[in-house]
Amino acid sequence: MSRKEVPRAGLLKAALAGKISNAQGAHALHLSVRQFQRLKVRFTAEGARGLLHGLRGRPSPRRVPAPLYARAAALLQTPYAGLNDCHATEKLREVEGVPLSRSSVRRLRRALGLPAKRRRRGRQVRTRRTPEAQRGALVQLDASPFPWLRDGGPRLALHGAIDDATGTGLALYLRPTEDLHGYVALLEQLCTRYGLPLTLYGDRLNVFVRNDPHWTLEEELRGAQDPTHFGRILRELGIGFIAAGSPQAKGRIERFWQTLQDRLVAELRLRGIDTLASANAFFPEFLADLTARFARAPAQAATAWRPPPRDLAALLSCRYTRVVAHDNTVRLGPRWLQLPRQRSYAGRRLELRECFDGRLLAFADDACLATQPPPPAFVLRPRHQPSADRARRRRASPSPTTEGGRYPPPSPKRSFSSPRSAAAARKPSPAHPWRHSTPYSPRSKG
Repeated sequence: MSRKEVPRAGLLKAALAGKISNAQGAHALHLSVRQFQRLKVRFTAEGARGLLHGLRGRPSPRRVPAPLYARAAALLQTPYAGLNDCHATEKLREVEGVPLSRSSVRRLRRALGLPAKRRRRGRQVRTRRTPEAQRGALVQLDASPFPWLRDGGPRLALHGAIDDATGTGLALYLRPTEDLHGYVALLEQLCTRYGLPLTLYGDRLNVFVRNDPHWTLEEELRGAQDPTHFGRILRELGIGFIAAGSPQAKGRIERFWQTLQDRLVAELRLRGIDTLASANAFFPEFLADLTARFARAPAQAATAWRPPPRDLAALLSCRYTRVVAHDNTVRLGPRWLQLPRQRSYAGRRLELRECFDGRLLAFADDACLATQPPPPAFVLRPRHQPSADRARRRRASPSPTTEGGRYPPPSPKRSFSSPRSAAAARKPSPAHPWRHSTPYSPRSKG
């Protein structure tokens, strides 16, 4: 008897003895009174065996015929032995004409002792993370591509940051694409309005973390890769960064995008805002209204925001190393900067910083030597890919040995410094006149 049928015998005995009524017994078994009376009749006539289901032990009328089952088993062991369950089901149905379901094929393969082609990974267990107790302790940032300005319009990337302790929006910035410029603008808004947070929480975008396998010799000796441009900014500001392993890990800001795609799009449409500049100017007003409506109190009243440094504009920049030319100028792409003439820096390596506002700064020994005003319509973006800069430095650095080095040494070049070595290098062809002797004929005297 099943676990569902075990309590029936005791209740039926109590009903036959008159201790309980049929209605009480039917209510206890979750049956109708008429069905309970039928069970009483079967229990009186056949005993406990009469309580079993009448179809118990009978084969299913929809079972697979034995010849078809045997044919499928033979096919799964010979031509389709290396196929997975879904692929084998398709071949049996389309090629062999064996109409079996995927679950039937899977049961048959397991009964034949055929292992699964790929090991199934167990479902990952996720737990809800407790929000931080203080404002500014953890800030989540992300970008969402969506037609924000109008329905059917271009998909623009809205960069946003929310406070983990309160779940409210802190800053928004709209850009055509998700890039370094948008996240630096977001960081500037956070630092100027609230202060420096302790930690940022984002995804594994190449703006935040290094995703390339390139390692220089210095990085291998150090045991860590150099950070990205955004990582250098965070390191100078003393802000930590946590890279999320999945979108569910930063679910608070993912749900924040759902709210903005509903409310923000409607607010922009009601106000007739259809440009990037007007939308970025409207975001502070929108966030203030959103915070007043949906903000929740943090666990602790004290905040973890820190005051920004005075040279914040110089820190929000992309850093490059360049060699000073003989005319005491240094170049970065199409831009060049004249250094002061009191001292010659020719041949020396300096650090150039291209700031978020477009200014170009030249630094030597942590001192600013010269400044160039921003060009019109400036957009901060890396001048080159990080891998290109590391490859350039790797070519300039000495190569390791062939035994333990990561890269093979360059092939030795021939030297043509002496005539003897040049003649040895340039061997004449077999048809050259030098390789054939000619008979000597003396000059005739006239």
